[in-house]
Amino acid sequence: MGTGPHTHAGYAACALLAALVVAGCTGPPQAPRPATSSPAPQSPSAEETCTKLVSYWAKETLKGSKWSGLDWEQKGLSNEQYALHEEIIAAGRVEAKRHGRAAGLRLADRLARQKCAARNGATGSSENWRPPG
Repeated sequence: MGTGPHTHAGYAACALLAALVVAGCTGPPQAPRPATSSPAPQSPSAEETCTKLVSYWAKETLKGSKWSGLDWEQKGLSNEQYALHEEIIAAGRVEAKRHGRAAGLRLADRLARQKCAARNGATGSSENWRPPG
């Protein structure tokens, strides 16, 4: 094997490459990147859960959905939420007769939000009520 100029250049290239690799592995530790803080997901409040459930099921009944005939437990409602549901359906039907189905559905959303907030989620009357999830 020769010791010509190409051999010395090859050794030099290998030595340089090895030095770069070692330097990269033994350099000073890099400062950790600051963690981006994203808020932890929060469970919905009792009022929000009540609003979503009562509004959803009231609108399903106003639309005549095949699932609207489920009982309050199957719908995930407390006794008190079911009472709100019935009040909202009655008001929604009147509104729908006067101003059309869309108006009745909007009223159901609005009343569910108002009534669930006024009753702090309306969960107190049902011992077996649990938030969905």
